[in-house]
Amino acid sequence: MIGNQDTESMLGTRTIFNGIHSSEIFTSETVSLPELGPGEILVKVRLASICMSDVHTITGHRIEPTPSVLGHEAVVEVVTHRRPESDLSEGDRLTFSVADCCNKCEFCLKGLNQKCTKLFKYGHAKLSDGSGFNGCYASHIILRRGTHVVKIPDIIPDRCAAPINCSLATTMCAMEFVPKIKNGRAFIQGDGILGLYTCAALRELGYDTVYCSGMRIRRSEFIDRFGAIPLYNDEVLHEEINKIDVVVEVCGVSAVVNDGIRLLKPGGLYLFLGMVHPHSELNITGEQIIRKCLTIKGIHNYAPRHLDQAVDFLEKTIQKYPYDEVMGPAYALSDLSAAMKLSIEKVYSRVLVKPNMT
Repeated sequence: MIGNQDTESMLGTRTIFNGIHSSEIFTSETVSLPELGPGEILVKVRLASICMSDVHTITGHRIEPTPSVLGHEAVVEVVTHRRPESDLSEGDRLTFSVADCCNKCEFCLKGLNQKCTKLFKYGHAKLSDGSGFNGCYASHIILRRGTHVVKIPDIIPDRCAAPINCSLATTMCAMEFVPKIKNGRAFIQGDGILGLYTCAALRELGYDTVYCSGMRIRRSEFIDRFGAIPLYNDEVLHEEINKIDVVVEVCGVSAVVNDGIRLLKPGGLYLFLGMVHPHSELNITGEQIIRKCLTIKGIHNYAPRHLDQAVDFLEKTIQKYPYDEVMGPAYALSDLSAAMKLSIEKVYSRVLVKPNMT
């Protein structure tokens, strides 16, 4: 353990989600931090970002166990640890995998660590499951033994680092299945942060033409600056029927799928990332897929290697794309309700929370 710090003598603050039917949806408390177990890391939350999955939880569209500490996107700082084999030092900035896994089960050995039989997900666990410091809307998190961590290069500011371990790492997972095609053409359905990251990733992969559509025309400037062509015109879509190599759904709306299938050329690839909710019934036929020899692939979360790739990708492109500009303001942890309210309005790709704001 670095620094020989006694964590039980340290205090941590956490904002507890009590459920949408509670008289107080959020309550805050300050308690002693528990002792670290073997392989665990105590980190301070430098900056968290609010994922739309948390918005869905507090608006009743997603059910999570309660009471809990929400939040899974963050850049953190090492306080102390019990990983003697690691090169971690106090003060190191880290990103961490949202899923803790065993690295031994059938799925981990296949590279599907995010489907581990002993899976634990930060920000999605009941307060009593483990340390009680399991989410990012807190001053500290205790990272478990099987959690992959990656150091953040100095060139990447906290504002850009916070969403790495969710949206950007998931984008890297999706890119693993995208073929490199000369003069490739792609279409992204959704202009949120996943859509913008996918724009940049496809351009860096060598795709010549990347379209990106969405519902918020004010995002068109950012779509352009992330290397894609903003698409809010059905006439352009009509011109691209049977010409697109890859379609990536990141909007969470099943109604767009028929458009995607029409756009794909025979042998094309359709990636589903956004429809991770029960209201995603598809109105398609097997014939639509078979006659065009299409491949449809679902992408959910990511494996540790994709977190490494995400940090590398951001380091290489941090000065090329406006990552910082799509981030919203930072709120103190005590103002989490106000931060959530702004997130619901979808003015920014991400609203930020700074638990240790002074």
